[in-house]
Amino acid sequence: MSLVTVFNTRVLPVVVLDDADLALPLAEALLEGGIDAMEITLRHACALDAIAKVRAGLEGMCVGAGTLTRPEDFSRVAAAGARFAVSPGLTPALAAAARASALPFIPGVMTPSEVIAAQEQGYSLLKLFPAGQVGGLAMLKALASPFAGVRFCPTGGVSAETLKLFLQQTNVAMVGGSWLTPADAIKSRDWKRVARLAREASDIAAGSA
Repeated sequence: MSLVTVFNTRVLPVVVLDDADLALPLAEALLEGGIDAMEITLRHACALDAIAKVRAGLEGMCVGAGTLTRPEDFSRVAAAGARFAVSPGLTPALAAAARASALPFIPGVMTPSEVIAAQEQGYSLLKLFPAGQVGGLAMLKALASPFAGVRFCPTGGVSAETLKLFLQQTNVAMVGGSWLTPADAIKSRDWKRVARLAREASDIAAGSA
């Protein structure tokens, strides 16, 4: 299944939560701002519950799981209701688990050799991570010619200020980032701020189409 058929946004919030009860209002704020997908990372024990709450409570939001690093993570996030999965890397075991789960999957890469390895596993949409540390825009431009059939979701080091430049790259399908859901805004339940940040990013994405 292509992620193109799963959600529309070109800006994917990377969400870290330590309280599952905050997941649904956060998702509602993102959707209000025009973003219809979110990646909830498996960095805290509540992540699976958070995914389940969004899947059950907000039909218009496509909730996925991030930071999958073990093969068994795929069955866990699928059971919670995740509609796609993202990893910071890729191993043969992860690729096999992804195929068995049938979840749309974005594996992570940071070198040309890793891009080739991902292509060998059948993947053409890849997470460039950590994008800022591996060269950012310059790296994406360098990868464009030798990997003409590959598109990327750069994540790590992307900000509201650089979003437009990343989205204008021909080999960028979408951009991932945590600036859309700041930890202090989540902690203070400032959903208006989250909705504003989402709207600003949505408007930039629409202007970069």
